[in-house]
Amino acid sequence: MAEGPKVYKKTCPNGKLSIYLGKRDFVDRVEDVEPVDGIVLIDPEYLKDRKVYVTLTCAFRYGRDDLDVIGLTFRKDLYVLAIQLFPPVPDQAPKTLTPLQEKLMKKLGENAYPFTFEMATNLPCSVTLQPGPDDAGKSCGVDFEVKTFCAENLEEKIHKRNSVRLVIRKVQFAPEKTGPAPKAETTRQFMMSDKPLHLEASLDKEVYYHGDPIGVNVNINNTTNKIVKKIKISVEQITDVVLYSLDKYTKVVCSEEFVENVAANSTFSKSYTVTPTLDKNRQKRGLALDGKLKHEDTNLASTTVLRPGMDKEVLGILVSYKVKVNLMVSRGGILGDLTSSDVGVELPVVLMHPKPADNSPFPFIFSAEDIVIEEFARQKLKGEKDDEEEKEEEDKGES
Repeated sequence: MAEGPKVYKKTCPNGKLSIYLGKRDFVDRVEDVEPVDGIVLIDPEYLKDRKVYVTLTCAFRYGRDDLDVIGLTFRKDLYVLAIQLFPPVPDQAPKTLTPLQEKLMKKLGENAYPFTFEMATNLPCSVTLQPGPDDAGKSCGVDFEVKTFCAENLEEKIHKRNSVRLVIRKVQFAPEKTGPAPKAETTRQFMMSDKPLHLEASLDKEVYYHGDPIGVNVNINNTTNKIVKKIKISVEQITDVVLYSLDKYTKVVCSEEFVENVAANSTFSKSYTVTPTLDKNRQKRGLALDGKLKHEDTNLASTTVLRPGMDKEVLGILVSYKVKVNLMVSRGGILGDLTSSDVGVELPVVLMHPKPADNSPFPFIFSAEDIVIEEFARQKLKGEKDDEEEKEEEDKGES
């Protein structure tokens, strides 16, 4: 018998609010984004005259929390949606419920309240910039979170003991229709040589999946009196941080040299493969990775796919890749020295995840009893006060 759908659950420290999500990855289909839907379980006796809200936030983090003491803000909220769950507001309640919401409400009882967020299409995908070995605090990048809390209004200070947040990811999958395989060529004329050297390179296809080898086809027509000794093929990741500083970072994520001997007045044709992976780049500070969920590994960031006419500055971080093919040509003469010459071409390449065969987490009919709940324990952060200490400080401030 098939196992029931998995549901992610997290409860606030005082146990009065719990949030339930059917998944943590939400797909950006370029034209639209999957809705973020879930359930919040409330203890109504705890609320008194307060309300319960749930928010969806997309934030850009570009510094370490421990530097906030100097008065600088290192987190910028790019997008915030808020819904009042309790007391219910008719026009904020979901018009239709998903099968999972219906089953969860039946399982959890009358104090379970559904919510649905329709995310904007012009938001960035989840991206994390890999921290260095000595970096502390949360990583820079773009992250999304769903948060529920108890308060008298949205402007009130949110206390940790009666709030709970769960990080989610906005992801893109490789498009079903792809363009032609990239191709580039160049011709180089050398001094003391009447005829040029011609280099042509192409890829097998436009889109590659994470972990797959990239096929690079190299064709050389060497009509010079020089000798091509090596072919260097590298893959570079280009990260544009366009939100606040227009920074651009280029990181080599894969580089291989192939010893060849393309003699003067000869032709050469051969195919190579290179495979960029995170495993070989875990020490590179600032490398862009797909957004990371706690306790789960991730991979190199996927290529950012833009809708035509989209404002790039809104997207925070843009990621792209290119394959570079360079020839190392002998200078000639007695020593036969090598130089990393200008004989090189660049090819754009798209690196993404394949679209799952069925993105629905519930491919079969299930009952409320079938649901499997995975609960996340809230871990106390270093230097963080526990709930009793926080409440004592609040009481002192009120008295």
